[in-house]
Amino acid sequence: MPWFEDLEIGTHRELGSYDFTEAEIIAFARKFDPQYFHVDPVRAAAGPFGGLIASGWHTVAIWMKLMVRAMQSRAGTDPAGGRLPATGPSPGFLELKWPHPVRPGDTIRYDTTMIAKIDLKSRPNWGLLRSRNEGVNQRGDLVLSFIGQALIERKGRVP
Repeated sequence: MPWFEDLEIGTHRELGSYDFTEAEIIAFARKFDPQYFHVDPVRAAAGPFGGLIASGWHTVAIWMKLMVRAMQSRAGTDPAGGRLPATGPSPGFLELKWPHPVRPGDTIRYDTTMIAKIDLKSRPNWGLLRSRNEGVNQRGDLVLSFIGQALIERKGRVP
């Protein structure tokens, strides 16, 4: 991850894709979101979605897995030999939406686009990066959308 000052609004990254299987949808939901339309295919068929669907939290968890993998693949040292900036925690998501359900057999492609940089008066050594994050299925339907936020170290920070 570049220093906060070096980040460019509009930078877009493909994070990868993920195939959702019925077995994984049910296993995740049994552990974390045991609503009938996530865990019981028979009851789900008569439910509001007409079949089994993945928990929205499952779709977000996969986004997180792919985002961390993308960040780790870029980890290391600065090409100029210096240290890379630290990235901090996220203060939370904004505008989290699941406009279309994810069904068994769907392949979701995830991406992220930098949309805003915010200076923090309360933390002058850090900046806040906002990114629009999306998941789209193989039919082109948007299945996940949110604005993520992350603290990114500014140049000149004293460790």
